[in-house]
Amino acid sequence: MHPIGIRPAIVDRVLLRRGRLHLHDRLDPARTALVVIDMQEGFVAPGAPAEVPAARAICANINTLAAALRARGGKVVWVLHANATDGTRSDWSGFMDNFVAAELRHATIAALAPGGKGQAVWRECTVAPGDLTVTKNRYSAMIAGSSALERTLRSFGIDTVLIAGTKTNVCCESTARDAMMLDFKVVMVEDACAALSDEEHRATLENIVQQFGDVRTTADTVGLLGPPR
Repeated sequence: MHPIGIRPAIVDRVLLRRGRLHLHDRLDPARTALVVIDMQEGFVAPGAPAEVPAARAICANINTLAAALRARGGKVVWVLHANATDGTRSDWSGFMDNFVAAELRHATIAALAPGGKGQAVWRECTVAPGDLTVTKNRYSAMIAGSSALERTLRSFGIDTVLIAGTKTNVCCESTARDAMMLDFKVVMVEDACAALSDEEHRATLENIVQQFGDVRTTADTVGLLGPPR
């Protein structure tokens, strides 16, 4: 991933509004979870019907964040997307029928079917014993009925989420926005998220920093977690 910074005009707007760019000087790792969104075959593999090519370039940063958080007693949660199907219809027909071209619909439904190959975490991402896995069936993992993410995080005493994965401007942003609305502290890790274009990626970073949370690099985020235990 090459750097895609927030525009100076947006930085100035944030500074004028709240007097500082970043919300957090330190994060409590024991109360922090890395929430990795949709880093699975169906979105990352070359040729996948919903492929995000740039997602393959963020694996190293995701692994760095995950290793740092594990070493400090935090949680790593892999959020995978799946929609139930009878082979022809999806449980999210409102999306499949209206936002996916007819010639791609069958392949997309198959890629997102529960238990299918499209559900496998991308091979360059390191999943460790003790990590958690949650399945969602809508863009946001935090809306009612989409997944067990909110309940899972609260059961472990988590109040801060680091958002990584793909796409920056769709499932990552949707989950981040709803997490903030549910009173979680949100950090969007800018170089651990990927979109289909720089413009879409930047738009989300600018939305988040103005209204929904902090935006940090991988290196900055690791620094906020303090030393390993």
